[in-house]
Amino acid sequence: MAALVEQDSDKAARILAVARDLLLRRGVKGVTVAEIAEKAHVGKGTVYLYWATKEDLFFGLFARDFLAAVDEEIAALSSDPDLVRPHRLIPRTVRTAESHPFVRALLTEDADVLGVLAEHPRSQQLLGTLGPSALMNRALPAWRQNRLARTDWPLHEQAYALRLLMTGFFQAITATATDQIVPSTKVDEPDRVMGAAVTALLGPEQASPAEVRATAEEGLRLMTEARDAALASITASES
Repeated sequence: MAALVEQDSDKAARILAVARDLLLRRGVKGVTVAEIAEKAHVGKGTVYLYWATKEDLFFGLFARDFLAAVDEEIAALSSDPDLVRPHRLIPRTVRTAESHPFVRALLTEDADVLGVLAEHPRSQQLLGTLGPSALMNRALPAWRQNRLARTDWPLHEQAYALRLLMTGFFQAITATATDQIVPSTKVDEPDRVMGAAVTALLGPEQASPAEVRATAEEGLRLMTEARDAALASITASES
């Protein structure tokens, strides 16, 4: 398994920690490599030893946040295979994504944090590999095969509807008071409502315990595969 640079270098770890803090406080436009180096107590050239450009460093931060989110899901599903049920897994995945600031920023296209990198192809690649909707779309065939989702609907249409549903969930839970959400749309138990909406979309779950276990195993395989691909792309771009 490829190793991240901070696992072998205290300097790289300091650079990443400082860059993360500055990026979250000021956004892409307000951070320079010179300031990162100064606060990390390294020379500017040291930063470029690990990352060829400032953008490479920032994308590395984004990717690490996605990796951390997926690692949480892998650990949770490993300890509780029943979590693979759509009405449980989708709300949890949305919540996990919301709790990771760079994942949240990319999903909401937060220009204050990301600047022009919000629409960058590498940002979109991250979403397409490790984004919540991408992971759930990979799980959908296993759900269908193991009677955890209805099969009387074309797969591509069902996947499209699922992506829209998850997008709506995420926008709702990340909205702030200034977003002017209609008060009547607020609920006391949003996760329960999310689960009910998932069941309404995918149909009642009819899987046997053996089918649930088989789906969990496939879900873990898919998430681990996506994680490993993302990790390989990170390490390939870092010295």
